[in-house]
Amino acid sequence: MPWLLLFKNLLSHPIRALLTLGSLIIAVFLICFLRTVLVGLEAGVAGAANNRLMVQSAVSLFVDLPISYQTKIDAVEGVEQTCKLQWFGGIYQEPSNFFAQFAVDHDRFFQAYPEVQLIAGKEEDFLAKRTACVIGSELSRKYGWQVGSKVPLIGTIFPKSDGTPWELEVVGIYEPSSSNVDPQTLWFRFDYLDETLEAGAATGPRGVGVYATRIAPGVQAETVARQIDELFANGPQRVQTTSEAEFQRQFVSMLGSVPTFLTTIGGGVLFAILLAVLNTMLLAARERTKDLGVLKALGFTDGVAAGLLLSESLLLCLLGGGIGVAVTLGSAGVIADQVKMIVPNYAITPETAGLGLALSLGVGLLAGLVPAWQASRLEVVEALRAEV
Repeated sequence: MPWLLLFKNLLSHPIRALLTLGSLIIAVFLICFLRTVLVGLEAGVAGAANNRLMVQSAVSLFVDLPISYQTKIDAVEGVEQTCKLQWFGGIYQEPSNFFAQFAVDHDRFFQAYPEVQLIAGKEEDFLAKRTACVIGSELSRKYGWQVGSKVPLIGTIFPKSDGTPWELEVVGIYEPSSSNVDPQTLWFRFDYLDETLEAGAATGPRGVGVYATRIAPGVQAETVARQIDELFANGPQRVQTTSEAEFQRQFVSMLGSVPTFLTTIGGGVLFAILLAVLNTMLLAARERTKDLGVLKALGFTDGVAAGLLLSESLLLCLLGGGIGVAVTLGSAGVIADQVKMIVPNYAITPETAGLGLALSLGVGLLAGLVPAWQASRLEVVEALRAEV
């Protein structure tokens, strides 16, 4: 049977086959990795709540809004509740231990963010203890913090006047039910921060970075956003109200045209590997000219000759693609730990794995078509006379 020649031909030049296979593995791994990064960056946008608006300064996200704005926003028709979010930016032990920290309204936070599901501790403790904080499951795993652990944070934006760290106590550990909440975040009480600043025990700006605003069911978010913006159109601080999805998208855009950049790299990798496999298959077709001529002389059809080369190309690419996807899946945990501060939602989806295999199949098909077409047109006499 001529199809038994597939594996023999594939291994006739083992070094060339291994190099091509290695190139395919690396290419598929890179494409899957880049797509996973893109999916991770967009996960926060895709998972954003559609009943939550974010109110920030119209000047910049880094300009605080007055605390007095909360009562006025609460009074806007269609608004159910607002919750303060103030970036803290503290340091735990050393700057490399970076994670997000927000001061929030302790009596409104869990209603504003129902995605924050406690897996340890009680909401009541967050209400009762002035220095209480709630941490994500990833922080608990990384630093070994449990309910009752003390977390000392050195203030950078809000340093203590005596130089001591802010002492927080873990009262809850959460696992988010949606990708728009990072499991590597610490939430603590805004009143603790504000009262400490008011007493002069710490220094820093008094205000609110963002108001997370939940709107009532059936209310048009665009209408509420416009009303809030108009409410503060004449100051003292103008605001910009956006959907949570748009707010999340701002952080992706801060990285520049990353999606376009990553897509371009992925396209370049795919094109390069297509040329590499095509070159391999053209060489293979040239070396097997006499073999194909003998097969045709024995009565095998042009379709069989073409099918051998096309099948060899598909087999090589599917093998490389399968190993590449396996490497991607096997390394996902290690890579996720390395990039989780930038891409907290790094995870290989079935769609990404399927894309890797599909692209491998496509490369194998395209790279095998030209040599297969040449083999189908090969004349027996010319093939037997050929010098390879």
